[in-house]
Amino acid sequence: MASSLDELIQRADLDGLVRHVDDTCSSREWDHLLRIRDNARNAVKTGRQLWPIATLANYRLALWAPAHLAVRALDDEARTFMPGPVSEILALHHSWEDLEPHLEFSHDRSLVAYERALRGDVIPPHEDHALEIPFAPAPWEPPYALASYNDDGVVDDMPSLALQWHTADTREADALEDDTVPAFARMMEPWTAHSNGVSRAVVVEGEIEDAFGALGLQDVSFSQVTSHSALQWLAWAASSGGAHGKRRGVASGRSEALWLLATFTGLADTWPRSFDELGDVVNNLEYFAFTAANHSQHGWWLQLAIVDPDEGLTTALIARDHV
Repeated sequence: MASSLDELIQRADLDGLVRHVDDTCSSREWDHLLRIRDNARNAVKTGRQLWPIATLANYRLALWAPAHLAVRALDDEARTFMPGPVSEILALHHSWEDLEPHLEFSHDRSLVAYERALRGDVIPPHEDHALEIPFAPAPWEPPYALASYNDDGVVDDMPSLALQWHTADTREADALEDDTVPAFARMMEPWTAHSNGVSRAVVVEGEIEDAFGALGLQDVSFSQVTSHSALQWLAWAASSGGAHGKRRGVASGRSEALWLLATFTGLADTWPRSFDELGDVVNNLEYFAFTAANHSQHGWWLQLAIVDPDEGLTTALIARDHV
């Protein structure tokens, strides 16, 4: 097989190399898969455009190889164009117990720990909390939507929502300058900067009708949703790359969603706060999915209004991306 690889690399035979990767994975020759990745990466330096093969081999290595070899996907620049973060891909089929002995102490190690905690593994408290939130979700958090990966890429379907629509009026209102707006823009950057998506947020003094008016929405319908559904939806959107962007991963998506809520409620000023305190605040908010005649719900979408009844503030969030 080694000589066949050398010939394929020499000819820069992309189709042949894809089949070679497939055959190597089928025969579970993981050391050879590592060699394919390294040889394809080195060939790029000689002008052969084989970075797609290096990326493919690195992706399959993280997804299917035994833990001691799968972690080698972290040490290579070939992860840049993978469909999601290596931390999440590693966490799909490998337990923390299997991965931990082979992971260097780094930001990547911490992200892997977060991903495995979301899949039920118990992470020792001495591990570095790179995202400044607990590894395991608190009782007030929902079960987050976890992506799956296969040989062809990522599957990260939008969480299902139980919705009962009601017609809403709109009222003219002025948007406030509020840190929630840039926090939401940052959260949706994979959709807007790396895909075809758009996002917009407003914060108003008032109720959802005022927020809808500040956004210029027409023919609005809304449906109240639970805090669990809202947080699932926010974390899914923050985790996803939209139609074409690179996925951020559920661990980082959860962190971004919690940061957005902390920002809106004023708890971000002294972050990290007590997680129980954040839970009390999140459960006290009111959440509404909404639709509007001038904003479609096709493709990837998030349209959520959040009301803070104690402060008299409402934020309305819109993000859309289409194939």
